[in-house]
Amino acid sequence: MSHPPSVNTYIDRVTAGPGGAMTDEVGVITGDLTVATILRPDGHSVRVAVQHSGSDTWYTLSGCPAPVPAGRLAAYHRDLLGRIRRGGGTRAS
Repeated sequence: MSHPPSVNTYIDRVTAGPGGAMTDEVGVITGDLTVATILRPDGHSVRVAVQHSGSDTWYTLSGCPAPVPAGRLAAYHRDLLGRIRRGGGTRAS
């Protein structure tokens, strides 16, 4: 019996709300962003990278690594996108 491949990374574009997303490297970033939520090898935490859409430079979303319940990576990513849309200096955890 074959199993579908597991998804360990989700990448989407989002427009950050007022106050944007907080990064470790440059503080708050705003505007049209690309967000990559990456399951770490431990399977229980994520690293979230963000960039201005179309840029080559990625930043770490503050609060990483963030815990994620087993099997909940997609739900975590969707929730994170919603929080970034609302803004307010969104962090990973």
